[in-house]
Amino acid sequence: MRKAFGAAVAVENLDLRIESGEFVSLLGPSGCGKTTSLRMLAGLEVPTSGTIRIGDRVVNDIAPGKRDIAMVFQSYALYPHMTVAQNIEYPLKKRRIPNPERGPKVAAVAKLLHLEDYLARKPRQLSGGQQQRVALGRALVRDPAVFLLDEPLSNLDAKLRAHMRAELIELHQRIGRTMVYVTHDQLEAMTMSDRIAVLANGRLQQLDTPAMIYRRPANRFVAGFIGTPSMNLIKGHFELGRFVAGDWQLPLDGLDLDEPTSEVTLGIRPEDILIGAAGQPARVKLVEPTGHEAIIQFEIAGHDLTGRVGAEITLRAGEPVALSFRTTNLHLFAGDDGRRLNKEV
Repeated sequence: MRKAFGAAVAVENLDLRIESGEFVSLLGPSGCGKTTSLRMLAGLEVPTSGTIRIGDRVVNDIAPGKRDIAMVFQSYALYPHMTVAQNIEYPLKKRRIPNPERGPKVAAVAKLLHLEDYLARKPRQLSGGQQQRVALGRALVRDPAVFLLDEPLSNLDAKLRAHMRAELIELHQRIGRTMVYVTHDQLEAMTMSDRIAVLANGRLQQLDTPAMIYRRPANRFVAGFIGTPSMNLIKGHFELGRFVAGDWQLPLDGLDLDEPTSEVTLGIRPEDILIGAAGQPARVKLVEPTGHEAIIQFEIAGHDLTGRVGAEITLRAGEPVALSFRTTNLHLFAGDDGRRLNKEV
């Protein structure tokens, strides 16, 4: 699937198969093409080329309202003059569902989303989380085959986002419908999804489970985008089984590599940096306590590394330390195109 706006290509060669009942997130930075991809699925944008299928139907020429999908927008898009019940009921009214059938459907959705006590209220009388549930209810009441959600939690504060993430996970488990979820927030994608499609510059970088994307990023972009704190990425050379960056050398005997190039980028997750009595000499630059752990900035042979340690380890800025690394967990990427060089087993 491809989408171009004049000379600007928003989505290039997107080939994506989503299984029935899956929760798949489209994840990437602003401008990567994730919302455009979702809008093409919804029928709000027409692909420049390519085919979109929902079930056995090719839907390229089918109007949005006839695709058996429902979309939840970032802005909620509730009608301010209608009550909660009327907002949820509106899609049924628009589809000319007989009036006696609407009430039970609205009541069932309200119960599912814990909105029974708010049906007579107007949107302005609701919290952000309640408004988001009403927007979900308006989509649910149609009983579609596919739900499309475009950054629906981005307007909520951090605590409410965490609560709504849990509610969406539970909702998906209960209704078992296909959900395609657009987000730039990796925590949302990692905690909610069966699989994640990581996009950059309009191209699919990797499609896999959250665990595999974290453990085996397909390229340098995915490695740096996924993870908080992000993976340490250091440019250097691969020479005689060692990674060399200036005065720093690190043996890579534990890695099985596929055609290593001379110019490489070494990737180290913060949790794979170990502090002990033995190791390479380094210095603590900065300590950031977070409660249950601490984020440490180290300097080793002129290179900065970010590590993560338990709160029981007490360090001070300027303190000398010895660092070692979980060698089998290290990542190596080609210096030219950034592809992953680790062989998979």
